Amino acid sequence: MDRETRVFAESHFRGLRGRLSSRTSPTPDHVDFIEKPDSFSYADFFKGYLLPNVPCVFSSAFTEGWGSRRHWVTPHGKPDFDYLLQNYGDVVVPVANCGVQEYNSNPKEHMPLRDYISYWKEFIQQDYSSPRGCLYLKDWHLCRDSSAEGVFTLPVYFSSDWLNEYWDYLDVDDYRFIYMGPTTTWSPFHADIFHSFSWSVNICGRKKWLFFPPGQEEALRDCHGVLPYDVTAPTLLDSRQRCSPPLEVTQEAGEMVFVPSGWHHQVHNLEDTISINHNWVNGCNLASMWHFLQQELQAVQQEVSEWKDTMPDWHHHCQVIMKSCSGINFEEFYHFLKVIAERRLLLLAKETGPGEGEGSVGAGLGPQQAAFDIGRIAEVLASVVVHTDFQRLDTSMFSPQPEDLLQQLEEVVATTTSL
Repeated sequence: MDRETRVFAESHFRGLRGRLSSRTSPTPDHVDFIEKPDSFSYADFFKGYLLPNVPCVFSSAFTEGWGSRRHWVTPHGKPDFDYLLQNYGDVVVPVANCGVQEYNSNPKEHMPLRDYISYWKEFIQQDYSSPRGCLYLKDWHLCRDSSAEGVFTLPVYFSSDWLNEYWDYLDVDDYRFIYMGPTTTWSPFHADIFHSFSWSVNICGRKKWLFFPPGQEEALRDCHGVLPYDVTAPTLLDSRQRCSPPLEVTQEAGEMVFVPSGWHHQVHNLEDTISINHNWVNGCNLASMWHFLQQELQAVQQEVSEWKDTMPDWHHHCQVIMKSCSGINFEEFYHFLKVIAERRLLLLAKETGPGEGEGSVGAGLGPQQAAFDIGRIAEVLASVVVHTDFQRLDTSMFSPQPEDLLQQLEEVVATTTSL
């Protein structure tokens, strides 16, 4: 990030005055297609799509050097089953049954990749049908399970990725996934976890995306407030007429889709398809993540409200339930902020110390990005520490104490204004 982009971004957030950027940007009537890597900079993406929180599609030129596009695909553009079996056949992968609805998702089982590919081949031979149902390999953590070296190169546009930076630091999880499936496999209507951003690249095959801007999903809720499982269902015709038509994108092989924070979407594979997908959070959607977590806690509290007066440590149990359902609670969110903040403070100290320069830090993070990140964390942490439910937590073992970390961040923000 250069200084001009940082100043632009900080002005953007000052103008929001605490509102979520996902709720203030005008809804586009189309999705932009980015053709040439050489003429599209990080600053272009940051200002044109990340800050306003709108989708775009990058051409296959952005991924033409990826190893997966060379090795995982036959000369005819189909999944190379032989290569995948040879290199990953014994890896156990999660597989969803697209033909079975379980709440607003699909039930999953686990099997070796070789068993899934055997099913896939039979599915094709049987004219894309099977008594086992329509099975879709989803959420395979390739980077966590084995080496992903040479498979892909993280695009610079998505390099400020706090979510995977945090989980890599803990060395327990990640939000990097492989999806594989035949024609007719699909993902039901949803918004991404924590209201994160995501990006998705088709290694081979084609997908149809249906995008609904934040707020549009409200018109699709049923009388119980439940969001639909399938927005293309005929029974939803009246509901769809109460909201704007979705933005529709057909993603070709090699192309890369940027999915903004809080945008609900539904995705259908139009051909036998393999894709690489990442969820990610950074300073641009951190406030949206915090807003989402507050909503999640409120939903849990409402669900178990009848036991509030009789259950010992009711508030603590709400946090436990929230983490089991959402993967994170208020305590872990603070530790997430702390880890990223401390890493940015260290980076900034190195970059602004004697003899250090803009290019001395890896992963594309320089002092302007670090200063921007610290400012965003400080703004959200200021909201966290005054939240009633956060104040109910036992923070006696937190190091540093939340108020002390906030003070440190605010002092750094004041000193980096002229950086």
